[in-house]
Amino acid sequence: MSNIDECYEIIKADCFSFFKKEETKSERFSNKKKMLKKILIPLCFWIMNKKDSLKRTLFLGISGGQGSGKTTITKLLEIILSKYFNKKVCTISIDDFYKTLKERQKLSKKKYFLLKTRGIPGTHDISFIFNLLKNLKRKKFIKTYMPKFDKSIDDRLKKNRWKKIEKKPDIVILEGWCIGAKPQMFKKLRKPINKLEQYEDKKMIWRNFANSHLKRSYKKLFSKIDEIIFLKVPNFSLITKWRLKQENKLNLKNKFSKNKKIMSYSQILRFVMFYQRITLQMFLDLPKIASVVMCLNNNHEIKKVYYNN
Repeated sequence: MSNIDECYEIIKADCFSFFKKEETKSERFSNKKKMLKKILIPLCFWIMNKKDSLKRTLFLGISGGQGSGKTTITKLLEIILSKYFNKKVCTISIDDFYKTLKERQKLSKKKYFLLKTRGIPGTHDISFIFNLLKNLKRKKFIKTYMPKFDKSIDDRLKKNRWKKIEKKPDIVILEGWCIGAKPQMFKKLRKPINKLEQYEDKKMIWRNFANSHLKRSYKKLFSKIDEIIFLKVPNFSLITKWRLKQENKLNLKNKFSKNKKIMSYSQILRFVMFYQRITLQMFLDLPKIASVVMCLNNNHEIKKVYYNN
């Protein structure tokens, strides 16, 4: 029996249990066994080679457009790395570090009204992430707490709902739509790419705000990541389509919540415009700089994987 077959036998029950929890009546995963044996298990062996070459915690980044499957891939990698390789894995979503609704309201009044909407660089609490990563690196580990952001209420949950990290991790996975994103030159930034930019950001205040944060604090954060795995989506129209599916799923999960803020079709079309510029630039940049590129097809399946290092 090969190492991949051995790994599959050990992790399959947990992975398939996770698949089942994530599926709905209309949305089901296809080729699950193939995804695990041909793509994710070999990727975990690659991750372990990277980890073995270091004498410290390995920091991985998982990047991709909205609805591309980052959270799903992250969870499956966590299962395989912990179950078969016996590693302590800490998964962090950059979404959990969005500024609170109150903070974004304050930012929108001080800087520009569009900044009330979460998403672009500058709407995350980057100093919070830095402090967390710094603590996870310490030789003398200190128990710490990680915030939790609830998209259905567009706000951070109270501290008693935060995740407690009790042991120093061997591997930290930071996943998020803008991980590894690079700033643009002014000439490219100047031309609006959608109606939101054309009519609501005529003076480029909002675009410049995000771009300046990519140049400074986000660049510094991304430099702490050892390897980036990029989920490459064929085109931006699929981002919109998959984000709609994501919202429907969120609606099903929170159907009994009184305070949920589920977006309508028109609201989602507007919402993805906030992400469009940086996502399109990432389509160009990340396939060149990411360590691993997962190419998705129109059916949301990983059709091929290539390694840049």
